[in-house]
Amino acid sequence: MYNPISIDLVADECFSTLEATENEQEFTSPGYPTAYPAKSRCQWQIRAFESDVISVSFPFFNIEDDCKDDFVAIYDSLSPDDSQTITEKCGQRPPTNPLAVVSSGNIMLINLITDTDVQQPGFLAVYKAIPKSKCGGVLTDNKGVIQSPQHPSFYPPATDCKWTIEVPSGQKVRLKFTMFRMKEPGVDVRQCHKDYVEVMGVKYCGEMTSLTLTSSTNDLTVLFHSDESYTDKGFKAEYSAFDPKNPCPNEFACVSDKCISPKLKCDGWNDCGDMSDEKDCSCTKDQFLCGNGLCKPKIWVCDRVNDCGDGSDEKSCSCGANEWRCGNGMCLSQDVVCNGKQDCTDGSDEASCTTAPGVCSEFTFKCKSGDCVNKVNAECDLVNDCSDGSDEDICNCGTRPYKLNRIVGGQNAELGEWPWQVSLHFQTSGHACGASILSPKWILSAAHCFVTNSPENALIYSGMQDQYKHVGVAKRAIRNIIPHPNYNRMTFDYDIALLELSEPLEFTNTIQPICLPSSSHVFPAGIGCWVTGWGAMREGAGAAQLLQKASVKIINDSVCNTVTEGQVTSRMLCSGVLAGGIDACQGDSGGPLVCFEESGKWFQAGIVSWGEGCARRMKPGVYSRVTKFREWIRKEINV
Repeated sequence: MYNPISIDLVADECFSTLEATENEQEFTSPGYPTAYPAKSRCQWQIRAFESDVISVSFPFFNIEDDCKDDFVAIYDSLSPDDSQTITEKCGQRPPTNPLAVVSSGNIMLINLITDTDVQQPGFLAVYKAIPKSKCGGVLTDNKGVIQSPQHPSFYPPATDCKWTIEVPSGQKVRLKFTMFRMKEPGVDVRQCHKDYVEVMGVKYCGEMTSLTLTSSTNDLTVLFHSDESYTDKGFKAEYSAFDPKNPCPNEFACVSDKCISPKLKCDGWNDCGDMSDEKDCSCTKDQFLCGNGLCKPKIWVCDRVNDCGDGSDEKSCSCGANEWRCGNGMCLSQDVVCNGKQDCTDGSDEASCTTAPGVCSEFTFKCKSGDCVNKVNAECDLVNDCSDGSDEDICNCGTRPYKLNRIVGGQNAELGEWPWQVSLHFQTSGHACGASILSPKWILSAAHCFVTNSPENALIYSGMQDQYKHVGVAKRAIRNIIPHPNYNRMTFDYDIALLELSEPLEFTNTIQPICLPSSSHVFPAGIGCWVTGWGAMREGAGAAQLLQKASVKIINDSVCNTVTEGQVTSRMLCSGVLAGGIDACQGDSGGPLVCFEESGKWFQAGIVSWGEGCARRMKPGVYSRVTKFREWIRKEINV
């Protein structure tokens, strides 16, 4: 963290005292909007009347994305005292997620510290004086919303609130948090000794993706506390009254108080989050009884994934002592592992080899020098594995410049969240397909998008979130289309196409290329990835106005082959949720399936190709497998 500086280290031209009033006023970092200078120490001291507090928001915020070098520090005082730090931030923030803070009293200090020679545009700040917020109270409506003070701005330090929710006698209170973010440096989320929400004697802090609580009586008390330092966006929660005899009308009631569709009961998936929907089940004829009593689909047996949790679905699948079991269940001699040949049809015997360095095969990363690296996913992992450094050559991709929120349960994509996403329009029908950005002049999509449409009538829109809003969106015509020569209209095999733009794109915060995986890149079964697009929200419905996102899992090849009744080829992969409910749909075709790597890069694993309906049970989406086309792409466009 930054060590406090004394006031005499701040240059006179970079020190300001400001008076906040009820009218909005502005100040900017030096050099804005071009670039702030290196090795700067700037301070803005803000005062307001004693009865008011100070609100500061940053409509534009772009500081180098490394807080060790450059950052903005905001204090609930007029001196840079760590014990009264409201927050320290760097990086870029989209208009949909601006930095906004509030003081606890009538003073605030903002510092800009820059140490590097890499300068960014800086920030624009808007400040004003506002009355001290009131929070808490007695709530007697049957439903409503409570939230931390100033939400979604950062809540003020040194604040306490108390809400008492009362519903009619005989009913209970359900409290469902739709956003919860109270993170602080060095705080143990099991203790929550600084900022917290307290409900029924339990303190909650940190960042949570889901939290639903239920009272034991017809009233519920919610306490909010923030100490003198480090604040965050806080929380927003919906409360409602319900009949404890029927807590989830027409739905299944989880022990965690979550309500789910009765169709999800005993389907093998932990939909409740606490496994209560998978207990006390009677397995059907197409389910496997695990050793721990859970029921799982039979097609998951022997898929090399511990679906039961106790390994019982994989116990009877072992090969002999000197044998290797391929991903599709086939047993081969142990000698086939890492021998530089593809002996398993799925290549699993060569996917992760360290015993034969330098041996080249289809499953090793090939350097430009001709050497091979026996390392899983060697490219763009911030380590030079090739002697010529070619594994880290083409890595200016797969990053999201903007800092983004995580909204509980939200499926609308935020601006800049998927900057490689493209909307493909045809002049007669509007949005028709998705696509992804590979380089300033090349776009990746599906070949089937052009079977009945002419490239001359096509336009692509990049940097788009809302189909009806084109501010900051780049529109380009298509000069040329290169569908794969082996594309099969009947089977959708080789469903991939490269699109050349009429003029190059300029990369911005909302327009960026995705990383292409090498042909040896492994996306293991069970890994969580994301599919995005403006396709139909449900089967048979119209296209979405806002870009949608869905979290899906890569499905084992043998399971994929089973549920598609043998229709997939080695150039396809399945991804989705076998229980149904989450999938790509019409209008998502050609769009990207992307996965996040530990290196901090996003890679495109698949291209939305085909499926049976949308989000149907046991009918996952089928995607073109990008790794199988990596060399073809390189040969065609040298990317």
